[in-house]
Amino acid sequence: MLKFSEANAKTKKLYKVEALSEWLTNKRKIYSLDLLSGYSCPYANECLSKATPTGEISAAGNPRLKIVDGKNTKFRCFSASQEVKNPNVYKSRKYNYDMLRQSKNMDLLLMDSMPKDTGIVRIHVAGDFFNAEYMWAWWLAASENPDKLFYAYTKSLRYWIDVVNEMPILDNFILTASYGGRNDHMIDEHNLRSTKVVFSEAEAEKLGLEIDHDDSHAARPSMRDQDFALLIHGTQPKGTEAAKALKELKGKGSYSRKKNKEVAI
Repeated sequence: MLKFSEANAKTKKLYKVEALSEWLTNKRKIYSLDLLSGYSCPYANECLSKATPTGEISAAGNPRLKIVDGKNTKFRCFSASQEVKNPNVYKSRKYNYDMLRQSKNMDLLLMDSMPKDTGIVRIHVAGDFFNAEYMWAWWLAASENPDKLFYAYTKSLRYWIDVVNEMPILDNFILTASYGGRNDHMIDEHNLRSTKVVFSEAEAEKLGLEIDHDDSHAARPSMRDQDFALLIHGTQPKGTEAAKALKELKGKGSYSRKKNKEVAI
């Protein structure tokens, strides 16, 4: 069985979005299914980071990890940073990734593992669609569960075009193309709904994009054709433009800090 995670600091805000209340009737909940960051992201580029074992073992018996950025990384993947800080998070996501790659029926594995009180699933707070069969498995899961809402950000645009666009549109399966991947050109070519990570509110305004602070732009079916922006977040390498921008934000929007601890999104 796969390990679904309950809502985090950001996705919990979806409980307060009136437009999503129909998916959360009868005390149904918000979950995510997360995979190992970077390793499961075949088309990541500007955000590519991986939690990489150093070969050492901690006193608690966990592998010691370090963050390794890609050669074109402009802003560090926040979920990879989470995995370095918390070995249990790393192990849980690696477990899911390994289980899916070994499965001969990923759609059945997803549906059998899904909590019975699921109302909304964010597919991947961490990770991405690592092959076409896996994206197809999620489309099948959504088609078999029309009372549940599934949404995802993705840089695996080739799978979107080859798999999802060849199938009937599902009202409960919402995708957002995330800029910063190796196939960004496909966003305009295929008129895909998209999001960009911006370093300031002024940058979003200049681009004419609203900032999604609570995942409601990404999740709401009624907004499935509207582009939007996300503010830079997560721990960034010292001295980079991303780190400077994060400091300037000083906790605006969803990216607040309490007692110097960043709220993960």
